[in-house]
Amino acid sequence: MALTLRELAGSLGLVVRAGEGALDRAIGWVHPTELTDPNAFLEGGELLLTTGLALDEHTSGAYVRRLVEARVAGLGFGVGLSHLSIPAALVATAAEVGLPVLEVPRRTPFIAITRAVSRAVAADDYASVVRTGRGQQELTRAAVGRGGPGAVVRRLARLVDGWALLLDAGGAVVEAAPASARGFAPGLAGELRRLKAGARVARIGEHEVVVQTLDTGARGYLAVGKGALDAADRYIVNTAVSLLSLALEQNRAHGGAVRRLRSVLLDLLADKPESAVRSMRTLWGGAPVPPWSVLAVTGTPAARRTLFDALEAEFEDLPERPFFAESGPFVVILCSADTESWVLAKATGLHTGVSVPVSLEDFASGLRQAEQASRAAQAKRAPVVRFADHAARGVVELVDPAVAQAFAETLLAPLRLHDETGRGDLITSLRCWLEHHGHWDLAANQLGVHRHTLRNRMRKVEELTGRGLDSPGFRAELWLALQV
Repeated sequence: MALTLRELAGSLGLVVRAGEGALDRAIGWVHPTELTDPNAFLEGGELLLTTGLALDEHTSGAYVRRLVEARVAGLGFGVGLSHLSIPAALVATAAEVGLPVLEVPRRTPFIAITRAVSRAVAADDYASVVRTGRGQQELTRAAVGRGGPGAVVRRLARLVDGWALLLDAGGAVVEAAPASARGFAPGLAGELRRLKAGARVARIGEHEVVVQTLDTGARGYLAVGKGALDAADRYIVNTAVSLLSLALEQNRAHGGAVRRLRSVLLDLLADKPESAVRSMRTLWGGAPVPPWSVLAVTGTPAARRTLFDALEAEFEDLPERPFFAESGPFVVILCSADTESWVLAKATGLHTGVSVPVSLEDFASGLRQAEQASRAAQAKRAPVVRFADHAARGVVELVDPAVAQAFAETLLAPLRLHDETGRGDLITSLRCWLEHHGHWDLAANQLGVHRHTLRNRMRKVEELTGRGLDSPGFRAELWLALQV
């Protein structure tokens, strides 16, 4: 710890004449000078030493105020040479502005003060170097251990005696130490938006916070905070940034290779299912036992990545491990009925299609079902659509909505035009007739018209469309158009 004015005064027997409330200021350095305006030669934090050679009762007040502007830690005034005592105006002004003033008796040479401060600064620098070196070693051991980035973040928080957050490119918390540090994340949102590269220092409440970007293709941030971060803290944070950047980049490269391998195995399942399953068991220690539910999950790329990461991280408590891989715009998941609900819970905010249970040999069919149901879920903005329910709704659900709408409008246009002119009710009559499978009496009774009237209307339908209602194919087309 740096030497304070209070400690210096106590060790050398210096008398405090003003600014008693600020004696715990740390002394950055000592600078003796007789200049009445030494500000150009000061950096702030110094203990300024003077004998007051150029000072008197008239100039002392302005002199003190200039020192305050220069942010000096305090003033040591040597008596017994130029002045037998410190000018009263200097003491009064210093007391007013809160500047500590130490009276240095003639028997105490300025070199004794310089030596005491120099030794304290050297000891503090040495302690900082030792602490930094030990911190770097501990962080390196954490980085090469099994704990991964989380272990580095936890060790970093202990080393700086503060808190640390590892954030992804969107500002979401990846790791937090301690867990309560997550509460600081919302206050960092503005800093992250402004930070493109490098580091920023901010304040959140009583905490000084340094935020640094990580040098990784996936991009991310490290935020570290405490009451005040010293030089050793900052060196340790810089080490953590380098280690985390390296670890995350290696993880990203390894993860990309694993994902590509999963996709290759998914393709292999359609051609050589037994070989693919053997590879799954060799590489991941297991594979779901058929029959499988095949799930195809789609959504934004970011949401799919989040799902993939969740599937990679969590499966310890499952009765068996699902297999999952990327396939175009889908994350495809193979699982048993026992794990299906767990998987669906992880797909929050996405659109999932679920196949009927399929055997190993029928995987390709199950994949087509799942993808078709997933597209239907996306079109309906539904979280889950099961192929069994989707197919049960009929052929209408299997046709692209825009194509179906254009088809229906074209086919029914002459009938709608006829009805709009007030010359009949062909569309309603046609729908009723088809619903009763062409039974004239039942349909006529439903409509409340004579069966001959209904026959005349159906002949008009044939005339306007140019096709005969005795064709099952044409009846199916008309029914599809009316459903749309």
